[in-house]
Amino acid sequence: MMVVMSPEATDEQVQAVADRLATTGVHVAVMPGELTTAIGAIGDPEGVRELALEGMAGVDRVIEISRPYKLASAELAHQHPTIVEVDGRRVGGEETFALIAGPCTVESREQTLSVAGAVAAAGASMLRGGAFKPRTSPFAFQGLGVPALEILAEARAQTGLPVVTELLDAQYSDAIAQYADVVQIGARNMQNYGLLEVAGKLGKPVLLKRGLSSSVDELLQAADYILKEGNEDVMLCERGIRTFETATRFTLDLSAVPYLRLHTHLPVIVDPSHASGDRRLVEPLSRAAAAVGAHGIIVEVHDDPESAVCDGPQALYARDFPAFAEHVAAHAQLLGRRLA
Repeated sequence: MMVVMSPEATDEQVQAVADRLATTGVHVAVMPGELTTAIGAIGDPEGVRELALEGMAGVDRVIEISRPYKLASAELAHQHPTIVEVDGRRVGGEETFALIAGPCTVESREQTLSVAGAVAAAGASMLRGGAFKPRTSPFAFQGLGVPALEILAEARAQTGLPVVTELLDAQYSDAIAQYADVVQIGARNMQNYGLLEVAGKLGKPVLLKRGLSSSVDELLQAADYILKEGNEDVMLCERGIRTFETATRFTLDLSAVPYLRLHTHLPVIVDPSHASGDRRLVEPLSRAAAAVGAHGIIVEVHDDPESAVCDGPQALYARDFPAFAEHVAAHAQLLGRRLA
């Protein structure tokens, strides 16, 4: 349920409604707007109905949210979609396009600093890089761990780019909180609900990737786990799903982007690298993502993909990144967006 307060409602009246809702055991979220304040009540709708909130001072109307996801629903956007700010870089809204780029995984200091410098010079918004890697085989490279986070921090100091890196296990949450600017939840952990709650409590923006075989509704309900911890800075990421098609690594669901734009207030990012598994497809899919309204993309870049220890075939060459960024920016500009 959502309680919309009248424009004249006082802070005391808003708090009175929130306190009354809390007596039913529902999750209460107060969302101030430019003209009015909305109060989300997530839980038993029958208990909320019995409160007869329409009769309370300052209440304009009570609206029932019918979708299974509540906090992520566009109905709770109230007045404006969410815009996530990361060290001055805006993700969301209609004016900017976020270009997040960097190596799949931190392999060495030299490799990471080289790629970070290249993507920063070409207009990237943020630097991605894996410190802890979820691999299908236990014998594959698992990442350098905390030393990789220290290298990413050095890259941030040199380039000014905020760092996006994956939280793989709750035991590393303190280290991730110390070094990362954006916490990524990978596709394999989208429904690791305990980890989602941990991420929500870190006080950092979260980039939540869609699971390999997950529906859009399941993605948004996963986002609710983060949002209910009081963290409003959540970005959704479409990264391709498993279908019967084997020509590409996954099938990039571009239709999910405009669908999410309709049904959620959260920014939507696209990962064409993991979707395609082929660097030759990354640029056309990136341009397509911009064209259908994505708020940004996250792509993999390496100075020497042929020697990469992880996902080399899908990584763009660092030397080609400036032209890639220029082409994608041109498509974003067709919708009035500039690189963040």
